[in-house]
Amino acid sequence: MILIGQYDSPFVRRVAIALTLYGLAYEHRPWSTFGDAGQIAPFNPLRRVPTLVLDDGEVLIESAAILDAIDERVGEARALCPRHGALRRRVLQVCALGAGLADKAVALVYERVLHDATSRMWIDRCRGQVTAVLDALEIDRTSSPGPWWFGADMTHADIMVGCAVRFVGEAHGEVFDLGLWPALYAHAARCEALPAFGAVQQPFSGPSGGAT
Repeated sequence: MILIGQYDSPFVRRVAIALTLYGLAYEHRPWSTFGDAGQIAPFNPLRRVPTLVLDDGEVLIESAAILDAIDERVGEARALCPRHGALRRRVLQVCALGAGLADKAVALVYERVLHDATSRMWIDRCRGQVTAVLDALEIDRTSSPGPWWFGADMTHADIMVGCAVRFVGEAHGEVFDLGLWPALYAHAARCEALPAFGAVQQPFSGPSGGAT
C-alpha cells in the first residue's frame, strides 16, 4: 500500500496511526497538496490527502472512507470501529466531531497564511466552531472516565480526537489554551504516549495540504 500525504495533517496521521496499529505495512509518500499537487493528481483528482493506494491499484480517498475499508479488510474482531449498532453510531459521532474540529483548525491556518486580506467574520466563525466542539468533546470525554473514550479498547474516535487536539495545540496554541479542556488535553497526552503515535508524527510548520 501507498499512503500519500504529510503527517502534519491530522487526517493523514489518523490513517497512518490506524495502519500502524493494525500492523499493515505501507509506503509513505509525504507529498504536499501545494508543492506536489501534480504528483497527487493521477491518484486523486481532488489533489487532496490522505490518499491510499491499495496493493491491487485501487485508490481510496477521504480518511473516514479509507478507514472503513481498512476495518473491513482486517475483520470485525480487529476493527477499531464496531461494524453495527448503537456503539458504532457513537464512535462515528465522536469521529465526526473530531474531524470537524481538525477541519476548522486547518481552515484557520489557510485563512491566516494564504490570504493577503483575511476575513474577520470567517475567522470568528471558525474559532467559534472550534471552541464549541472542544466544549462538547470535553463534556463527552469527562463522562467517559475509562482509559479510552468507549472503555478499555481504543477506537478510531480516540485516534481522531487525539490527532485533532494535537493539531489545534500546534497550529493555534496562542488562541486556544488546551488547559481549558483538561479531559481532552489528558486524552491527547495518553494517545501521544503510545508507540504508534510516536512513530507517526511531523511537527506542524505551516500548511502542507488539504486534508479529509
